[in-house]
Amino acid sequence: MARHGLNDDIPAAPDIALPRGARTPAVHSPARWHHFAADTFDLGRGMLPVDSATSIGIYSAERSIIDAFRTRDREGHELGHEALRRWLRRRGSHPADLLDLARHWPRTLTPLRTALDVLL
Repeated sequence: MARHGLNDDIPAAPDIALPRGARTPAVHSPARWHHFAADTFDLGRGMLPVDSATSIGIYSAERSIIDAFRTRDREGHELGHEALRRWLRRRGSHPADLLDLARHWPRTLTPLRTALDVLL
């Protein structure tokens, strides 16, 4: 979220997503691991070059907003609302595209649509 300017919090540990069923690597650095369904794992995911030989997967701003709404019971309701508010202020944000992506997570679609109705 911070990478996309959707919040000001810099997490103490990076959030790392893995497809559900994948083994969580044993690492010594702090990380928050999340396991997402394999059929939606790549939706809204792009690659970010780290250097000339290495790239890492990163979710788009839209997918990050959807994930904040999906995990609102654990992460808090305000996280998704603030991210959505900031995203809507940006030039080039298209709520219809956000809703199209959110359709892949039916339980997230209604709360997201309600928040959009309030903010627009």
